[in-house]
Amino acid sequence: MGPTRDQVSAETGIIDTLPLTGPPLVWEKGVGKGYSAPSVRDGKLVVHHRVGREEIVEACEAKTGLTYWQYAYPSDYRDPFGYNNGPRCTPLLTADHCYTYGAEGVLLCLDMVTGKKVWQRDTAKDFDVPEAFFGAGSSPILEDGLLIVQVGAQLNSGVVAFDAATGKTVWENVGEKSWNGVPMTAWPGNRSVEWNRTDPRFEKQASYCTPVAATIRGQRHILVCTRQGLVSLDPKTGAVNFSFWFRARQDSTVTAMTPVVQDDLILLSNAYYKTGSVCLRVKPGGKAVEEVWRGLQLEVHWTRPVLHDGMLYAFTGRNEPDAHFRCVEMATGDVRWDRDEGWPNGGHAKLEAGEKAPDVFGRGSAILADGKLIALGEAGLLGLFKPNAEKLEELARWQVPQMRYPCWAAPVLANRLLYLRDEDHLVCYDLAR
Repeated sequence: MGPTRDQVSAETGIIDTLPLTGPPLVWEKGVGKGYSAPSVRDGKLVVHHRVGREEIVEACEAKTGLTYWQYAYPSDYRDPFGYNNGPRCTPLLTADHCYTYGAEGVLLCLDMVTGKKVWQRDTAKDFDVPEAFFGAGSSPILEDGLLIVQVGAQLNSGVVAFDAATGKTVWENVGEKSWNGVPMTAWPGNRSVEWNRTDPRFEKQASYCTPVAATIRGQRHILVCTRQGLVSLDPKTGAVNFSFWFRARQDSTVTAMTPVVQDDLILLSNAYYKTGSVCLRVKPGGKAVEEVWRGLQLEVHWTRPVLHDGMLYAFTGRNEPDAHFRCVEMATGDVRWDRDEGWPNGGHAKLEAGEKAPDVFGRGSAILADGKLIALGEAGLLGLFKPNAEKLEELARWQVPQMRYPCWAAPVLANRLLYLRDEDHLVCYDLAR
């Protein structure tokens, strides 16, 4: 989600439209399986993907795609629902190190210059982690020298902070202690959480939301939307500030949208079984939240909305036929405009070479740069939009020829170069005006 972790780029000089033949292609290359977006820093691009029975961390020259180094390690992960078996989490880059989190929970720190391993933790072995529905899918974040990861372990290791330099565990929290007795908000009856101690592994904790570090009312919070709901943690100690129940009622469901923060407001969303969204306000003191609004205005499956001038620009919908593109006011939940982006004929298929892609975005993803939303649809439709709360203002659209369904990694922009990925290809286009 970029260096400010909000899908907003400070870059300027981006084109205002898309030529009929598309922007200039800079380079393209085949990649292995995965849903991980690439990351770019200091002229290097790092992509995490799977080839055969190995997960590969590959560093390339961002301008050419030529490989600097690769680091490979074995992976036997098989997605139980039939999706691809590659990594889901985006690499985290600093000036010196590259951090990755694999589908089986391998947490890795590599030297950014040489690609050599600095340290590694196998979280599935080091902690008691119940098997997740879709593998490990919550990208780590850095906060004051700590690498904070949603591990999803029992009994009270849902979130773990590792020393970023050494990989040693600094603190661990979230689980039975933080959830037992918490009201099951918006569920039938006046129930509260009763943690399953008979078979604690049944209590899956990991979701697919990346943690969010935010300063709210002068207090620093690590906000983690686990499978059970939202937890606020003290970044230094891991102590819980508050826990708020938010999940679908059916068992085999997940929350995957990373929370959105605006001042003292926090937005959560889930696409399963009419769970919808809730907007919370952090109360003074930072130890509790209250509901501001709740509803089905947004049912976001995984792609985080872009927040701009108090408005959420979001692709909403659980499945391809349900998809819509909407503008919703963060503070009130008011829907300002809506457009159906649902997949035609009620289904989807992997597009073969030469087959025409549907002219919709589906459950797309977007970033904001130079006053324009850059959106990528599920089947590779690239779009430019002007963020406008009064009406949907589309500037241009173009089907990227190399992209095939599913394009579930968000677009990445660095130095006016746009990087797009599907399950087989990584492409780079020049968006300079």
